[in-house]
Amino acid sequence: MPIDAEKAVAAEPRSTEIAWDHKDVQLYHLGLGAGLPATDPAELRYTLESRLHVLPSFATVAGAAMGVVGGLSAPGIEVDLAAVLHGGQTITLHRPIPVKGKALNTSKVAAVYDKGKAAILVLRSEVTDDEGPLWTSDAQIFVRGEGGFGGDRGPSTRLPAPEGDPDLETERPVRGDQALLYRLSGDWNPLHADPEFAALAGFDRPILHGLCTYGMVLKAIVDTQLGGDVSRVRSYGTRFVGVVFPGETLRIRMWRGEGRVQATVTAVERDDAPVLADTVVEHV
Repeated sequence: MPIDAEKAVAAEPRSTEIAWDHKDVQLYHLGLGAGLPATDPAELRYTLESRLHVLPSFATVAGAAMGVVGGLSAPGIEVDLAAVLHGGQTITLHRPIPVKGKALNTSKVAAVYDKGKAAILVLRSEVTDDEGPLWTSDAQIFVRGEGGFGGDRGPSTRLPAPEGDPDLETERPVRGDQALLYRLSGDWNPLHADPEFAALAGFDRPILHGLCTYGMVLKAIVDTQLGGDVSRVRSYGTRFVGVVFPGETLRIRMWRGEGRVQATVTAVERDDAPVLADTVVEHV
């Protein structure tokens, strides 16, 4: 069997050193579409080194650490990459991410769930520096055709639909070259740049990275609901339910709750096709 759940979960964690500085942070923010208008003080917080703060979703690219790909080479896991989808992503912040840092990234397969026709791998990364824990990242990886091994189905990640009209609805354009810029932060999958490769995957043109959409939505929530203060974010999770094409527009609907913002994200030009669901930012 390509996935040996017991062996994968029992495997020793892997640790690697990662490092980043202001240039990595600025490049990541630019890849999310930050910097427009270029002289806006609210945007300079993402682009100018003397005012820089770090959007928490930077954790997904810090040190160019491709935790998802690394996790798929863990003991007990042997899968066809063509059958792999990034199903969801959650980041828990233990304190704000510094503009410059060096840390230890310890990753493991935290769980393997049996969904019948598919398996879900939970790849967990714990990142610490000399001052202690920085963040915990969980990537939920959906592997088609690898279920049915009699394992635990796992918890449901579906949230009840928000009630009533959203407290805020906003739109965020995706530039035509945004995937080309975002991939410089470390995700070199040709699906996001090469039209011929995209066609082989069943798309008529390259698609945007799911984690780019993930970062764009967090930025929109921080800017509109948290006064631009990234340090207020405690956790951020979502489920990927559809693709985005460069040049499209994201429609982000937000509902405020006690210490949380729930959102839905759709693609405007495709009749509000769902993109992200079960999206929640917990904050102080």
